[in-house]
Amino acid sequence: MKYNVSIEIALPRERVVQLLADPAQMPKWLRGLVLHEPLSGEHGQVGTTSRVVMRMGQREMECTETITRREPSDLHGIPKESAVHFEREIVGEGMWSAVRDRLTEADPSTTLWASENEYRFSGFLMRLVALLMPGAFRKQSLQHMQDFKAFAEEGRDVREAKS
Repeated sequence: MKYNVSIEIALPRERVVQLLADPAQMPKWLRGLVLHEPLSGEHGQVGTTSRVVMRMGQREMECTETITRREPSDLHGIPKESAVHFEREIVGEGMWSAVRDRLTEADPSTTLWASENEYRFSGFLMRLVALLMPGAFRKQSLQHMQDFKAFAEEGRDVREAKS
């Protein structure tokens, strides 16, 4: 299963990528995040493997995330014409996923965040979920982007949101 989602954020690209790359900020915008801890490497750097635990309702899901691309590696002084790439693979029970994020400058004060997502399922339960609710994956990806936008632009913290 593959899909694309995108969103515009009313902040300069350099500020957006620095917020996205900052592990201290993740719990403020990544809804359901319980734990994100590097097992090897340095957070956000290519080759780093992290244990990620997410809560969705009463259910927790644990997976392993590996950073496969981060360009440029230095997120300061990024040339205007350059795109910023964050890519990762996520493996969990019955599931493999690749996320390819591309951040470009729409104008000096606006960032376009485009995300290409690919999922493969091996377990019966995950295949069934994907078959019955394929839109749920796209909806969740877009929710994370909208939560980040609200955090970056307005300082809104998902942990303070009313369910």
